[in-house]
Formats: sequence, C-alpha cells, structure tokens
Amino acid sequence: MAGGFAFTLAHARALGMQLHLSLGAIGVKATPEQALEYAARFGFDAIDADANSVAALSPSQLKSRNVAWGLAGLPVDFRRDEAKFREGMATFPKYVGTLRAAGVDRMTTWLSPASRDLTYRENFRQHADRLGQVARILNDEGLRFGMEYVGPKTSWTSQRYPFIHTLRELRELIAEMKLPNVGIVLDSWHWYTAGDTKEDILALKPRDVVSVDLNDAPAGIPVDQQVDSRRELPAATGVIDVKTFLAALQTIGFDGPVRAEPFNEPLRKMPPEEALAATSASLKKAFAL
Repeated sequence: MAGGFAFTLAHARALGMQLHLSLGAIGVKATPEQALEYAARFGFDAIDADANSVAALSPSQLKSRNVAWGLAGLPVDFRRDEAKFREGMATFPKYVGTLRAAGVDRMTTWLSPASRDLTYRENFRQHADRLGQVARILNDEGLRFGMEYVGPKTSWTSQRYPFIHTLRELRELIAEMKLPNVGIVLDSWHWYTAGDTKEDILALKPRDVVSVDLNDAPAGIPVDQQVDSRRELPAATGVIDVKTFLAALQTIGFDGPVRAEPFNEPLRKMPPEEALAATSASLKKAFAL
C-alpha cells in the first residue's frame, strides 16, 4: 500500500470517503427518521437522499447525528419513449433545486447494457442526448452526475443489441457529453464481471468517480456466468479482489460515498437490525483487508 501502511476505514474517511447506508440496496424499509437513526447507530456516514427524506430531515437533524446526504437517484425515465422522458424532465429542475437547497450534491443512475430495439450507435446517441440534458440541469445547480455501467455477460447478451458494459465504453459516453460534472459510479461487481483492471481505475482522476459500490460475487461460478441479481456482501467470498479495487481508489484520491449493493436474498430476509449489522461489518472488513 502507498506510504507503507494498511488502508483502513479511518484512513478512507480521512481522504473523504463516506460509508453510505442505502437501505433499498439491502432490502430494509424505514422512514427517513429511522434511516438516520440506523445510520448513526451502525456506523454509517451518509444516507440516501430523495424527496421524502429531504423534506422530513433538517440539516440540524443530520448534523446532530454526524450523518450527511450520500446521493440521490435519478427520477427521470430516460430508457423508454420520448414522451415519458419529457414528462420526467418537466418537473426535474424543481426537484434538483429542492435537493440542492437541502445540501445534496450528487445524483446517479445506471445504464441498461442491452437493447431490444436500438443498435449500439443509436443507443449511444440517445443516451448522450437525454443524459446530457439531465447533466446540464444538475451542473447548473452544482450537482455531480454519476453513471454506472452493468458488466455481467449474462446481462449484456440478454437482448439483441449489446450496449455499454465496460469502464472504457462508459468513459467514451462521458467524453461525448462534454460536461464537467459527469462521472462514474464505480461498482466492484461490474468492474469484476466486465474484466476491468486496477490499471483502468488508476487511469482515472478523483473527480471522474462520483460514488462507489462495494460487492462480492458468489463462489464457484465462472465470471461469464455470474448473474447481476445474485451478489454477496463486500469481502464475503473473496472472489472479487476488493483490496486491489480499494487500493486503486486510494491511489487516485477518490473522496465520496461508498455503499454495499449486494442484491442478496438471504440478507433481505434478515430482520432489519441484523441486515444493517451485517452490511456495516462487511464494509469495515473490506477496508481492513
């Protein structure tokens, strides 16, 4: 490791990384007030931001618990027809203004890795146009915009036309959009299933990465047979080299929210407090490798 010391959670936090509690990603339902209490009790630094949360929780409530906003998800449907996209965009500026007033500074979404109807180039142009419009509104309000590629071969071969499913391809889309606030949601799961490497991360600048997801993969399954909806908590199996992944992020100086997004059925069946404890422990284990 750089500097001859282990990359601990304390060091990650010193760099500006935050343990982000995303309750939806682990199947826990809660009110905004409960989410804040859970985050404080189980050692998280940030929680999801959405319309309900920012309306229910004041800055003073977050400050009293030493918890911040992590990020918001994109509410606009950009994957279907133009009319649906226009409908979402009509109210989007007001929504972004509300988030900004509450102190939220990041919004993210994911890209479908295949299409039934659009060729790669057609899909690329549509994404650059529609998400470019989204990103410009966010940029005007000072929010960063992160996009996540989906890496499993079982996903990008599921429809007629494969689309963006690697870090390099996503960077091409970002370059096409030509906006300073656009970057990457870097997920260890998609990094692994796409065949991306440490060098791919080291080629990034800190501002290129908007947020990070940490996950592991089930053991005994070849990488090209991994299925997106069947993941493991960070550092659960050791299939994904999370130590190298985090070391590369440390090297480039990433500072932002880090969450677990395992889509794991046994975790979702746990009582909420058990699921929260397991998620918190897994993230801390990953940083201690």
